[in-house]
Amino acid sequence: MAFPPSFLDELRARLSLVSVIGRRVKLTRKGRDHSGLCPFHNEKTPSFTVNEDKGFYHCFGCGAHGDVITFEMQTHHLSFPEAVERLAAEASLEVPAQAPEERERARHAASLYDAMEAAASFFERELRSPNGRAALDYLRQRGLDEQVIGRFRLGYSPDSRTALKSALKAASIPEALAVEAGLLIMPEGGGDAYDRFRGRVMFPITDRRGRIIAFGGRIMGDGQPKYLNSPDTPLFHKGGVLYGLAQARESAAKAGSIIVCEGYMDVIALHRGGFAHAVAPLGTALTEQQIELLWRMAPEPIICLDGDAAGQRAAYKAAERALPLLKPGLSLAFATVPAPEDPDSLIRANGPAAMQEVLERAVPLSTVLWSQALANHRTDTPERRAALERDLMDMVGRIADGGVQEQYRRHFRSQLWEAFRPARPLLHGTFRAAPGGGRNTQGRRRSIDRGSDGRLPGAGLPPAPPPAWQIQERMLLLMVITHPELLEEVAERLGGLHFSDSPLDNLRQEVLKHLDGWGSLDSEGVQRHLRSCGFSQILNCLLEANAHDQRAYLKPDAPVEAVRELWEHVFKLYAQKELVAELRQAEQQAGADLSDETFAYLSALWSSKRQGDDT
Repeated sequence: MAFPPSFLDELRARLSLVSVIGRRVKLTRKGRDHSGLCPFHNEKTPSFTVNEDKGFYHCFGCGAHGDVITFEMQTHHLSFPEAVERLAAEASLEVPAQAPEERERARHAASLYDAMEAAASFFERELRSPNGRAALDYLRQRGLDEQVIGRFRLGYSPDSRTALKSALKAASIPEALAVEAGLLIMPEGGGDAYDRFRGRVMFPITDRRGRIIAFGGRIMGDGQPKYLNSPDTPLFHKGGVLYGLAQARESAAKAGSIIVCEGYMDVIALHRGGFAHAVAPLGTALTEQQIELLWRMAPEPIICLDGDAAGQRAAYKAAERALPLLKPGLSLAFATVPAPEDPDSLIRANGPAAMQEVLERAVPLSTVLWSQALANHRTDTPERRAALERDLMDMVGRIADGGVQEQYRRHFRSQLWEAFRPARPLLHGTFRAAPGGGRNTQGRRRSIDRGSDGRLPGAGLPPAPPPAWQIQERMLLLMVITHPELLEEVAERLGGLHFSDSPLDNLRQEVLKHLDGWGSLDSEGVQRHLRSCGFSQILNCLLEANAHDQRAYLKPDAPVEAVRELWEHVFKLYAQKELVAELRQAEQQAGADLSDETFAYLSALWSSKRQGDDT
């Protein structure tokens, strides 16, 4: 449903963003802003800021950003229309009337929902009737009590071609509507419509709001297919639905996680075992739409499939489908139930603790991709290892997000290096035998010769200068403090960093809290504010070091354009520190053993560094 922009503006104006967010986050006022611990990731130091005047929130830790509608969507896992309707009720605003065609579509959909609800009620009654005794006994043998049966609204479809048809007719549901809803089948060659589901235990499938949109049926006995789902209808498209989602939403929000298993009974068993944040696809491997839906619930859903060949194929297919969709902070984890168990049988045999252990052993997506690639390649020759590397890099190339793609590329190159580098003695803590057949001193502390004055080598020498990246951290922060007008344009990048020095990083976080409050302050005003917040010691260290620095651009009276240019240059250098460290390690390893693989890996790193230098 499309909402008029004027209505959305009125909705945002009526609701206090601080009040709405304050229901979930303890906010503290600082100037014109409010701050608190981010509700979207775990943190100990507040990086979450709410600006009531501008009507948005922002987290400098995880990047979450939005307005009051976005916050309602993210915290309650709602669609945009659902969030708007919920907030409109709170603000006492009437949702605008729909266009005639929209009203007609809504009326028709409501009729389909009525048909599905009537069918569900019929199946529930039949489960408790003499016809459904065998089905009810089956569910009880599987460990399901009345509470679980009622929560998931399980039922039974009689082994009759017309039982449901007659019940729907008695409930004034038109036959054409029942056919459209997938409840009845109209023969292609003509004839009377008949019940789609016969002689099956029935599992209602709901949308995110809990409305029944389809059914899954398990046959009683040995017939085929064992499970039968509703066909696609105006209400139901199986590639975009997850079984149990309505029941799992609140638990997933509290747990910050969601579990994906294979079938209806696995979902129900997990709920019974205390894992109420479990869902399942409907007989197929996860689709891209379902993965996106899962990410609305949790940033790293756990795909928990059976340990048999079919389960592992489904897991790898989900991993492949997720690749193009990956974004910073959004991925999948994979847990495997040991064959021949499934979550249902594992919990019944060994209890919830056994299931918890399986979940705790979940591995990241990158591990699944690496393991599968290794399983598909022999690696006993350089050519075969090159084929493995080519396939890994081709796979990485499918990731659309540039930052995630680069991280995967580095990860797999590191994995290749670790897996196939030639075995050699370690340089640290391992010493070769002395010429002439002296004893090997491996594992023993080597004797260090003292100087003529008895001191250890280096004693009394001036301390080594700090590494370049430590100096760069100080410069990046100091330039913002001496030129507060830079803060707004560099805040997002500064917020994505984590300084190695804890006091300096605390100062960085304090600076970022005042994104909108420093516009009218000069450097002296900023420093006074930081001192009033208890940062005098680290600030004095920064300023004292700067007093001896000959770079004029670090002074408060330097032209802001020149400082901006320097900040960009230093940030670019600092962003390469991990690559430089990796390059130095590779150079040391190449110096000890320059094989073809070593040279290729070193060349790739140099290429990445040159690209960074040229940007």
